[in-house]
Amino acid sequence: MDVRAAKIQLLREIRAIEDELEASFSRHHPAGAELKLCLLQYLRQSRITALLTVPFIYGCLIPFALLDLSLRLYESVCFPLYGIPRVRRSQYLIFDRGRLPYLNAIEKIHCFYCSYVNGLCAYATEIVARTEQHWCPVQHELPLRAPHSRYGKFFPYGDAQSYAQRIEQVRRDFADLQ
Repeated sequence: MDVRAAKIQLLREIRAIEDELEASFSRHHPAGAELKLCLLQYLRQSRITALLTVPFIYGCLIPFALLDLSLRLYESVCFPLYGIPRVRRSQYLIFDRGRLPYLNAIEKIHCFYCSYVNGLCAYATEIVARTEQHWCPVQHELPLRAPHSRYGKFFPYGDAQSYAQRIEQVRRDFADLQ
């Protein structure tokens, strides 16, 4: 079989798998489009406090977008210089809920916003975690409520000897990310 025929066959197999996945998803997640509220009905059912806080919630989009831009710039300049692997932004910012047929346009915008902000915060946490591993891989004395992904590689608090002997090794220990 020549390369072109192999590619065509592979594409057919991929489409068949996609069709199978879509059918499986449809069986397990009924569409629910009949449950979608029209915009006017949705607004009528909304609490006045929710409507009044919209400018405060969406006003945060500007600082979040600036944070996003700053993180991407910082990571693209500094990480290669430090030998830190880049964070794949696409693994943190996931926008799949907009395809749900039972959400109206306003609900889809809300889901997009929440996906963006929560994903951005997770993306920022991973960038900071990798930075901290390079510059200050020492655990805190007190337990953290939600340690980040790199925290387990850090030196125990007060372990000066391990820190002095292995700091360079820990700074470069990103093999688990490859």
